[in-house]
Formats: sequence, C-alpha cells, structure tokens
Amino acid sequence: MARLIALPLPSTGEAAEAVRARWEAGDAVLPLDPEASRAEVEALLAALRPDRLASFDDPDGCALPDPLPTDDGVALVVATSGSTGTRKGVTLTSAALDASTAASLARLGVQHDAVWRVPLPLHHVAGLAALRRGWALGTTPDVVAPGDLDALLRPGADHVAVVPTQLHRWLARDGAAGPRQVLLGGAAASGDLLERAAVAGIEVVTSYGMTETCGGCVYDGHPLAGAEVALAGDDRIRLRGEMLFSGYRGDPTATAATVDDDGWFTTSDVGRLGEDGRLTVLGRADDVVVSGGENVPLAVVVAALRSHPDVADATAVGEPDPEWGERVHAVVVPRDLAAPPTEADLREHVRGDHPAAFAPRRVTFVQELPRDAMGKVTRSSLRAAIAVARG
Repeated sequence: MARLIALPLPSTGEAAEAVRARWEAGDAVLPLDPEASRAEVEALLAALRPDRLASFDDPDGCALPDPLPTDDGVALVVATSGSTGTRKGVTLTSAALDASTAASLARLGVQHDAVWRVPLPLHHVAGLAALRRGWALGTTPDVVAPGDLDALLRPGADHVAVVPTQLHRWLARDGAAGPRQVLLGGAAASGDLLERAAVAGIEVVTSYGMTETCGGCVYDGHPLAGAEVALAGDDRIRLRGEMLFSGYRGDPTATAATVDDDGWFTTSDVGRLGEDGRLTVLGRADDVVVSGGENVPLAVVVAALRSHPDVADATAVGEPDPEWGERVHAVVVPRDLAAPPTEADLREHVRGDHPAAFAPRRVTFVQELPRDAMGKVTRSSLRAAIAVARG
C-alpha cells in the first residue's frame, strides 16, 4: 500500500520539486492550501485521513491517527472546492494523470523541450496538471505566484495555463507579451475576452473539466483523446475516459452516486451538444431560481446579460421575494463604470429572448466580480460583494 502525505504547497519551484520527490518515492500527495487556517487543515485531515503531515522544514513529518488505506498507483487525493457542500477527496491515479498529460500535449501540439509556465495554485489539480505537462516535455516548469502579473508575462516560457481573471489582467496591460499559447479554464470565459486575446495575437484554447477528470478533458468543446462526452436526460454533462478519478476517498456511497456501472461520471453542470459534437457548458444544474412558479436557470440569465454590448462581465444569484418567492439579482461589471446600462435596459435585453421571470428584478454594478484563484465566483463572496456595493 502507498502512503498518503499531506503537504502544504505554496506556488514555488521548491514545492513542485517536493511533490515530484514524493511521487518518485512511491507516495501519494494530499495538497494543502498554504494559506488555510489551522481549523481548516485539521478538518480536512480528519475527513480524508492521510498517513502523515509533512512540510518543507520537516520532510518526514508526523504520523497521523487512524489513516485510511491508499492503493498503490494513487498519486493524488485532491480536496474539492466545497462550493456546493461538503468537501470530498478526489483520488487520482498516476495512470489517469499520465493519460491526461499525454492527451493534452497531443491536442495542443506542444513540442518537446518547450517550457510550461505555472501561475495556478499547486493545491488545485490545474496547477499540478500543468507541472506534469512541463515535466513530460523534459523541462522544468516555471512556477510563479498566481497574482504576479510581471512573472506571468516575463520571457522564457512557451505555454501557460490561466483562468479568465488572469487573462483579463494580462490583456489590460499595454504592450503585454507573455507566452503565445494559453490554456484557459477554471471558469467560463466571455466571448469578448476571447476576441481581445485573438486581437493581441494570443492563441487561446478553452478547457472544461474538473478535479474528477484530472482537470480539463474537453478542449474548445471537443473531448481529448481517451475522453468521451454525453448528456443525461436532464442535460447534465456526463464524462468518461482514461483520466477519470478512481473514487472519493473513504466515501463509496458518493462515488456510486456519481459514477455508473458503465464508467460515466455525471457532473453538476448542464450543457448542450451541437451537431458537430461540440459541447457548450451552460452552467450548474443547481443554479435555478423558482420565480412566480417558473424555473429560471441562472446560467441562461448570465449568458443573456453578457451578450449586452455595455456589459463586460456578469453573474446572478437568487434572493427571497415576498411576492414571487424568489427573484433574480444580477451582478454586472459594466464596460464603463461611470456610464453603466440602466436596470430597465438590462431587463429588456434579457426579455428579448426569454420569459419575463428571467429578467433580473434587481441589478448591482461592481468594478469586478469576486473571483478566487481559479476564477470561480462563490455564492458567499458574491453576496459579500453585493453588500459592499450597496453600502
């Protein structure tokens, strides 16, 4: 049996090499957020029960009580983000990670000896996947802090994986250089952002996936070699393939609830498949507001808001309403904060293609959406941003 070693992973080359050393020794790694509080770490260790807790100062670390067994071949146990509930430990094997790495590099057409820059957190699967791409190319990945724009744009790298927030800040810098091929994931990217990148001469490949698929397994709407995409009857996205996780650590019930006997993993996202098989991700299945008895998928509302010419970015939440039960509250980043579109204009724009219940009954304008290091907007951070914006 392998050992599972819990290890805080800051965004440094030293941390990357520490992970590599653990894998070469036959250990599996449970990456920890180096900024997490002691209480958060203790809760995660209690839930996922690794063998040891190590650090750079103490590589051997200390033994932890009552560890769960870890199968040989397991490389990672990554805690899910917890944005929708209890955090789970996603178990990823070396074989799944190798399949993901090989399929990614083949689709991107990356040449051997190319340098991969890694400005994503190493306690997320996206950052660790980027490390493995770099190592597979025979080069040392260039690890930089997620918020260090100067390091992101410095010469010396050919490829980089970023989230939309990082690309937006990159393009906002006049004369920005940086790598010419970008793998963009973590959150939905607006059409405007992709157009600006194209004008700047940056080749962007969009990525869709999650921790359970070793990160992105669908590039520009089409699955990588070894991956399959389908839709369930309720339009939830289903994924299957070589890069699929082997289960949730210590929770076979949760595993069985998401992976069927044929190996299909049913996600929490809804989508549609075009005639050419291209997948369009519409949003989370649970992001539905019931207003006046009508189901309103917030992803549809957000897509409509983002199509308004005066809107740079947008999201939406549901909030209680004494008359309608719930109502849609839009949070909008205008292209010009000094001259934003009116609430009436935005409502009319949404109603142009959708029922009246889809039109936001309240709009809050903000300078930017509160995205985390992976570009996601959590409900708690969004509600906090709304409170600040409204004083």
